[in-house]
Amino acid sequence: MKDIIISTQFSVFESVQELPNDIQNIMIQAVEVRKNAYAPYSKFRVGAALLLDNGKIILGSNQENAAYPSGLCAERVAVFQAGTLYPEAKILKMAITAASDTNQTSSPIPPCGACRQAIAEYEIKQDTPIEIYFMGEIGAVYKSDSLQNLLPFMFDKNYL
Repeated sequence: MKDIIISTQFSVFESVQELPNDIQNIMIQAVEVRKNAYAPYSKFRVGAALLLDNGKIILGSNQENAAYPSGLCAERVAVFQAGTLYPEAKILKMAITAASDTNQTSSPIPPCGACRQAIAEYEIKQDTPIEIYFMGEIGAVYKSDSLQNLLPFMFDKNYL
């Protein structure tokens, strides 16, 4: 037997104001689009903003449904929209913010497992890491240099 040790590294910014200007811009847009979330069941609103290599910014917010599996997370809304509108563009950076209608979220909230897998597909397809910045409603912002930090054993087309 042998052990596998996995190490990941994240940068921590104490607030949005500490972020580089381009990231502040997309995080502010993620906060704004978070307000468009349709979250009548969970009361948990998520906004995502992507910066593409063509300079375009793509937005997404979570959209719930009474039949829970029929809803879609903000990250996947944004990623799939980018793939639809700009199929040749690379996603350079992603900003994610989440807030609850019932209590303040002050811890950084990363993408769920399904979103991690969807982001992985695009990171692998474009053969370029995607910087991912995530936060709650207030407080610190975590930065991952690649989705691989969040999903070290990625399932991809090589297994098929």
